[in-house]
Amino acid sequence: MTDNEQRFMDIEMALSDLERMVDDLNDVIIRQGRDIAFLQKQNRFLTEALRNAQTAVKPEEEETPPPHY
Repeated sequence: MTDNEQRFMDIEMALSDLERMVDDLNDVIIRQGRDIAFLQKQNRFLTEALRNAQTAVKPEEEETPPPHY
């Protein structure tokens, strides 16, 4: 095997490793995008639930005391 052939094989192996790394990173990015979308949806839901809970609670002076008072 000549020196040039060895260099080409080394370059091809390095390129193959880089392609695999890019594919792996792409998979991570896709998964993180899905996770972020889910968390944003969950955050909107919880924010809305909190708003609704705050409007359902009366101020303390409007609350009737419990029966044991």
